[in-house]
Amino acid sequence: MSARRPLPPLLDALVVPLASLVIAFAISGLVILAIGEDPVAAMKLMVEGALGSTYGWGYTLYYATNFMFTGLAVAVAFHAGLFNIGGEGQATLGGLGVALVCLMLPWPHWSVAFLAATVSAAAFGAAWAALPAWLQARRGSHIVITTIMFNFIAASLLNYLLSNVLRPAGSMDPASARFAEGLQLPRLGAVLEPLGIAFSDRTPANVTLFVAILAGVAVWALIWRTRIGYQIRAFGKSERAAVYAGISPVRVTIIAMLISGALAGMMAVNTVMGEAQRLLLNSVEGAGFIGIAVALMGRSHPAGVALAALLFGFLYQGGAELALWTKIPRELITVIQALVILFTGALDNMVRMPAEWLWARISGGRGR
Repeated sequence: MSARRPLPPLLDALVVPLASLVIAFAISGLVILAIGEDPVAAMKLMVEGALGSTYGWGYTLYYATNFMFTGLAVAVAFHAGLFNIGGEGQATLGGLGVALVCLMLPWPHWSVAFLAATVSAAAFGAAWAALPAWLQARRGSHIVITTIMFNFIAASLLNYLLSNVLRPAGSMDPASARFAEGLQLPRLGAVLEPLGIAFSDRTPANVTLFVAILAGVAVWALIWRTRIGYQIRAFGKSERAAVYAGISPVRVTIIAMLISGALAGMMAVNTVMGEAQRLLLNSVEGAGFIGIAVALMGRSHPAGVALAALLFGFLYQGGAELALWTKIPRELITVIQALVILFTGALDNMVRMPAEWLWARISGGRGR
């Protein structure tokens, strides 16, 4: 395999992730077979449960909305050469921002509260990313270490606030009070009904999905159509070259992390205001870490992030169906997710190298 040729961008974006996904599912099938279950039947149940009805699609899109926000957050940081592992904490603080806006202020309509909650979630998420960004830019503290530490600080802070400040009197549940009835976000079914599209209204999928799509478009425009986006990409490719070109590492690092934190914080609108209608202790549920896998598999491009988020939404909803109707444990879905992450991230070259060798053989005659 010494004679290799880099894959064209389109093939690199499609073939390598899909091949990694096939390998991950094949190994998962062997694990299912080893515990005495039928892998074909299990896959069929996952597909039917996640994609076979509007009810399944509703939950798949709900989870995908969370992963789109956190995947975009990681992707923006990746473009700047930064590894933001703090999406979990940033989304946690984003949830606090949503709850404070919805609980402390009177709102005439859900749409006004929705806009204010989105801005507040983004501001709280960005604020939680600001100090790690400053420590990286000014003091040389590694962004991976500081963002991981801030995840634990965010969890402890929220635990304290829900147990001692925001918990209603007489309640034993570490959660805030419920939001006012008029602040319930419209479900996806209610949005699609005027268009003549029948969709289940028994799922938590809501209008936040459209905000996630708009966020993806905005990230694409930011990264590939603005000056600061060019500076972020240049800095991520080569810090020395960027400095030589007059780009400020401090400015780029802080701006990229603020945007990343804001996107992660916005995820909380979907879970806190769109689904639970109150702030719960573990409303993020690991979506900040799943965002890393989504960004890796999506090659840090908003379109790829959207597709990867949909895949992980499928795994979450399909896994719930497996746990409900078979003897396959829910933890097996975590194994499948881990395998997807392993092959799309850590073992990326295991697929890429044979693909590049094969591409060199196929295109060798034309390249001479």
